[in-house]
Amino acid sequence: MFPFALLYGLGVWVRNLLFDLKILHSRSFQLPVISVGNMTAGGTGKTPHVEYLIRLLAGQHQVAVLSRGYKRTSKGFQLVEENTPVDEAGDEPLQMKRKYPAIYMAVDKDRCHGIDQLCSNPKTDNLEVVLLDDAYQHRYVTPGENILLVNYHRLISEDWLLPVGRLREPFMQKRRASIIIVTKCPEMLSPIEYRILRKKMGVYPYQSLFFTSIGYRKLTPLFTTSLPELELKELKKTQQILLVTGIASPKILNEKLSQYTSHIDLLSFADHHRFTENDMKIMEQRFLALEENKRCIVTTEKDAMRLFTLPYFPDALRPFVYVLPIEVNFLRNGQTNFNNLITNYVNKNSRNSKLS
Repeated sequence: MFPFALLYGLGVWVRNLLFDLKILHSRSFQLPVISVGNMTAGGTGKTPHVEYLIRLLAGQHQVAVLSRGYKRTSKGFQLVEENTPVDEAGDEPLQMKRKYPAIYMAVDKDRCHGIDQLCSNPKTDNLEVVLLDDAYQHRYVTPGENILLVNYHRLISEDWLLPVGRLREPFMQKRRASIIIVTKCPEMLSPIEYRILRKKMGVYPYQSLFFTSIGYRKLTPLFTTSLPELELKELKKTQQILLVTGIASPKILNEKLSQYTSHIDLLSFADHHRFTENDMKIMEQRFLALEENKRCIVTTEKDAMRLFTLPYFPDALRPFVYVLPIEVNFLRNGQTNFNNLITNYVNKNSRNSKLS
């Protein structure tokens, strides 16, 4: 596959060169725009990092999140509401809208068109900050802060271009980022590991480097409110879990749950998988094979968006399904510096500051 990687890399190099030479044009906008993206195909934790930015900014500013809406059936620009069908919105946009109903959530493959629609729509024209989800390759927009996420377990400095590896762009294109975050790090990293990672990333003087790990919140029942939430530490070693995922990297989640229980049956599907009736039959068979009175089903927030509305989800399984929410934690006391970097940018470039 190496010759195909060379051809792919040539195409990417030509496209980026056209933007660098201003033959293809990139637009700036009269309000703060923050892009969150990656250079690899999935698995860097974009959604929890976008959600972190929402929590950071939404208390002081009207925030809009603009996503492509991967694998949605709708076309063009669409505002996502809490009751929008998941097939029309995409699982991650609907997840964010339901968790943070006060934000504006929109989907549009053309990010310039999407921002224009958000700014001109009477329903959303009071927005103050736009967060672009998965837009590192969308160079038609020039963001004020360009955040590049890099998976600790698959560093871009050690990866190959598609289809040999998972890189969408050559390693040198990290130069476009103003902020680089190494995600999914172990909770404890030694000082020498930090220095090694900084060297491997080749951070430029104008770039800020941060490190985050994944934090896990309480297990929440998906289909019923009669069951209590559960701390992971409340799981018993005898608990038998059917872990159902449609994400890019289920390994880390599997390893985390393995710290609390000795029996996990992983039922893994492709990222953004659309569950079929046959999938539900397989899920039911795997669940019933577990020991009665000790079994449950655990899934991710993203998968829960798709499972919840399935008309053919087995009724017998509904009382046993739990969702495991995640969040990001900054390491090395990086949270304060990151928060200041983002809030200072937004405050200095907001519409109100320009008017004053």
